[in-house]
Amino acid sequence: MILIAILLGTLAAGIGSVWLAAALSFGALARYTQHMLSLAAGALLSTAFMHLLPEAFESHASAHDLFMTLLIGVVFFFLLDKAELWHHGHEHHHADEAPHHHAHHHGDSHAHTTAHAPGSWAVLTGDSVHCFGDGVLIASAFMADMRLGVIASLAVLAHEVPHHMGDLMVLRSGTANRRAALVKVSLAGAVTALGGLTGFWLVDQLQGYLPYFLVVASSSFIYVALADLIPQLQKHLSARETAAQVAWLAAGIALVVMVSSVAHAH
Repeated sequence: MILIAILLGTLAAGIGSVWLAAALSFGALARYTQHMLSLAAGALLSTAFMHLLPEAFESHASAHDLFMTLLIGVVFFFLLDKAELWHHGHEHHHADEAPHHHAHHHGDSHAHTTAHAPGSWAVLTGDSVHCFGDGVLIASAFMADMRLGVIASLAVLAHEVPHHMGDLMVLRSGTANRRAALVKVSLAGAVTALGGLTGFWLVDQLQGYLPYFLVVASSSFIYVALADLIPQLQKHLSARETAAQVAWLAAGIALVVMVSSVAHAH
């Protein structure tokens, strides 16, 4: 039963987030992008602080060790972000140089397309690794409690949407084929299920480390919310827009609480 729940949760989070990102990226729901960022930030923070961390600290693990794991996790995701930024900066540097070196032979448009092609595969590779990690984290949550698994799946879905939107934009820069970009990113998202299966085996074998898996999941959600999502919301807005932003943030928190209550009731 738990294995089936893990598969459903990871597929919903991995592929569902890609399709929602495509709907936003390709214009159908573009005007809701900022609201969704607020919703995702609230859901991630609520999941980490109200569910995953309390569950971890109810175990027999040392509070000092769990806090150390949380600190290491946040720093790790910061360094991962820096590595990705450095890589993209390196790609952009070569993309800027390429037209100067090759324009008189191939034309600017050809050089631009060629420069983006390697970056597209790098994005897909990085996305696959990220999704694999998400699958392990979702499996960890399901192994701890079915309710936590549902919440973690929804949280991963929410925080992956902005990330997948960026992936789709990168892929579209190298090709005009919208469907091909969607298929490639969907395949990367499906790796979440593979991570879930691996996580099911790992957590089953290493039950004593479950609290640490939950804390690592928390550190991921906290970092993404505070470093990636909320900074995008820190802009000068009118009173009405600010109120809407706060309302959607609160809605994200309320959504997690509601899903938790419903799952717990069943």
